[in-house]
Amino acid sequence: MQTSFSIILLYVWDFVSAQIHYSIPEELEDGAFVGNIANDIGLNARELSIRRFRIMSAAKKRYFEVNLKNGILFVNDKIDREQLCGQTLTCLQNIEIVTETPLRLYRAEVEIQDINDNSPSFPQDALRLEILESTPPGTRFPLQSAHDPDIGTNSVHTYNLSPNDHFTLNVQNSSDGTKSVFLVLDKFLDREKQAVHTLLLSALDGGIPTRSGNAQIIIAVLDANDNVPVFDQSVYWVKVIENVIANTLVINLNATDLDEGTNAEIIYSFSSYTPDRLHELFSIEPHTGKITVNGVLDYEEANVYEINVQARDQGPNSVPAYCKVVVEIVDMNDVIPEMTLMSLSSSITENATIGTMIALISVADPESGENGKISCYVPNNLPFRLKPSFKNSYMLVIRTLLDRETVPQYTINVTCSDAGSPRLFTNKIIVLAISDINDNAPHFTKSTYTAYILENNTPGAIICSVTAFDSDLGQNSDISYSIMASQIQGMPIESFVSINSENGEIFSQRSFDYEQFKNFQVHVQARDAGTPSLSSNVIVNVVILDQNDNSPVVVSSLSKNGTYVMMPRSANPGYLVTKVTAVDADSGQNARLIYQLIQSTDRTLFTVAHNSGEIRTMRLFEDRDSTTQVLIILVKDNGHPSLSTTVTATLSLMDKTAAIMSDVSNQPQDIEQSTDFAIYIIISLGTVSFILFLIIIALVTTMCHNSNDHSDDCSLMHCCFGREIRKNTSKQSHADPRIAPNVQPTTNVMEVRGTGSLSETYCLIRPTTERENGNCILLTPFGSATRRSNIKNTDVHFSEYNQQTKQKPNIICEVSERNIKQTQPISLGLTRNDMTKVAKCASLLVGIANSV
Repeated sequence: MQTSFSIILLYVWDFVSAQIHYSIPEELEDGAFVGNIANDIGLNARELSIRRFRIMSAAKKRYFEVNLKNGILFVNDKIDREQLCGQTLTCLQNIEIVTETPLRLYRAEVEIQDINDNSPSFPQDALRLEILESTPPGTRFPLQSAHDPDIGTNSVHTYNLSPNDHFTLNVQNSSDGTKSVFLVLDKFLDREKQAVHTLLLSALDGGIPTRSGNAQIIIAVLDANDNVPVFDQSVYWVKVIENVIANTLVINLNATDLDEGTNAEIIYSFSSYTPDRLHELFSIEPHTGKITVNGVLDYEEANVYEINVQARDQGPNSVPAYCKVVVEIVDMNDVIPEMTLMSLSSSITENATIGTMIALISVADPESGENGKISCYVPNNLPFRLKPSFKNSYMLVIRTLLDRETVPQYTINVTCSDAGSPRLFTNKIIVLAISDINDNAPHFTKSTYTAYILENNTPGAIICSVTAFDSDLGQNSDISYSIMASQIQGMPIESFVSINSENGEIFSQRSFDYEQFKNFQVHVQARDAGTPSLSSNVIVNVVILDQNDNSPVVVSSLSKNGTYVMMPRSANPGYLVTKVTAVDADSGQNARLIYQLIQSTDRTLFTVAHNSGEIRTMRLFEDRDSTTQVLIILVKDNGHPSLSTTVTATLSLMDKTAAIMSDVSNQPQDIEQSTDFAIYIIISLGTVSFILFLIIIALVTTMCHNSNDHSDDCSLMHCCFGREIRKNTSKQSHADPRIAPNVQPTTNVMEVRGTGSLSETYCLIRPTTERENGNCILLTPFGSATRRSNIKNTDVHFSEYNQQTKQKPNIICEVSERNIKQTQPISLGLTRNDMTKVAKCASLLVGIANSV
């Protein structure tokens, strides 16, 4: 099998390179070689895939494909030329070839050559003729023509008749290119010798090898009717416009017969081998010979029809006469142009450049003249235009820039019309989606987020959720969330929180402690999956909410070891025994503490202030009261649920103050310093706030001068004692008003109390006997400013050695300072005047602390 091709270069536009012509025979098998189209258009095989080399064929069936590895055009489906092009002499298949970067359009046409693959055939296998025996020699009888779908030399070439003594064949070429066959009588027939003649008619084509088809001719010999009808013409030519109404007259035939009577009465009819389609389109009146339109004539279906008409008289053994009517159909503009769309893609990126081709449009109109001239256009308000390429071929290209976020999809109405009268239109809709590029960064729904979470949360719990949106599409809008690197108290943020990268849910990685930190910030980044990737950030403020997760902690008491306190049995009601101080690491109501006495040896003896934790006496001690009193104090916070702790205080009642003094004086005195050294320490502290010191001296001096009833040696002590009694009387929270009227305040005990954040209480105890000795005990409870440190008790002992009495009067100042980690007892020998100075200085220090 040989293949020939020729290349015809047509320079149509700057992006249209050439038109190529190939020629192949029909019936080639799949994969048959057509031509190396890559070489013919000047491309090498390596460029085909890179430049997206592809065929855009307008045919409904794809008969050809290209091998992208070597550029060879091959047959994709077996081609039957007769089915594809019918009797058309030239059968062409157009192929549109498109390459990109740069864009080029090529056009190739493949001519399908006919091969002799069909045999001639007759419409009927047997043809019956009746011939009068008196029919003179030379009479011709038309026979049915054979049909061969092939064209040219492969179609019907000649006819043969089987050998006989009476008949021969006469073959003539018709105006439509076919051959008309006539049976010619050579000599008279004799019915008495042979009533029926059977002949074999063969039709042969001109192909190699030759193909043939046969039909049988059965001839019945009739008796006399020796004149036959005669038409005026053997062939009649008429013109009829297409789409005429039914019953329109085509032609009025007339045949004559020289006979008389019934032998001259002529009946008209179509020949017996007239195709059924002609019977559908035309009809003939038997007695008049009028041919009228019976169906719808369509120029596009056929532009000419040949009708064989016979005329037969009514005499016995009549012989029919024949003529041919050729009907030419005149074209009218009745066919809407046919449009074929070959979209390159159903979508295009929004950053496509101007001039990018969207689709290739082919238009066809089978009509002739102005009726077949076509023009196409698209609406002007769209960013597209039509650019002509080949005849009746257009390219739809971009004329302005596109933006998917503004218009995500276009509906393009392509309209084509012919130039006939009236003009006919056709429309096609192209739905073009604008594909997205990553030109929009994600944006959060809020400028900042605030999340609240209770402390002691379960690790892995959701703290909050952030949401970001991206107006792009596809992976350009697929957002992933991440936490930006930062540190909290020197630790990476990842150890505190994590985030679900898909939905933006933030989870805790640990259990938070409000007492450790109360809030922190998380920087969240939202990043899309586009190329290049775009991102945006937002701050999430995480606020830790307090929970009641800390029990109160007792941090101080007036006892030396926190559980044991000695007190005189002669204490009056409202006497401050000790003070329990507790702290709670929580905040708010969770840190508000309440003190309760839940158990004691005798509930009628002591009471505990709910807010301050002060333990005071409720009545005078009696002889029947136990010497040792055990108190259990409950300290609870105001949280929900409430947490609590207990502390046990053991109180020892002493009958005489001297015993207390003796007990205290027996404490070890590891450090002894001179009186001058103690005075220097006190004076150095006073000079820090010299101005306040002067003001406080003036106030204290005024208060002491107002107390004229008291002696000089303990005037400050007496003044303070009187003020403390009045204060305890006026404040219900610090003193018990249930004091027996016959009980006088003890003059050998004095409390000096401060107020404010550094409040302290000083208790000076003097023996009831030997007042001249000037022995005092100065007791200092815990200060509130030292609640959060460990508790250590410090005892400071002041001793005075009296040279005259050889006695050892003592002033004992018991001080609790929680901020001092280690304090040693100090014992100093003081005179009576020195003791008075020390007491005054202590009062001044209390005033300074209260002022600060």
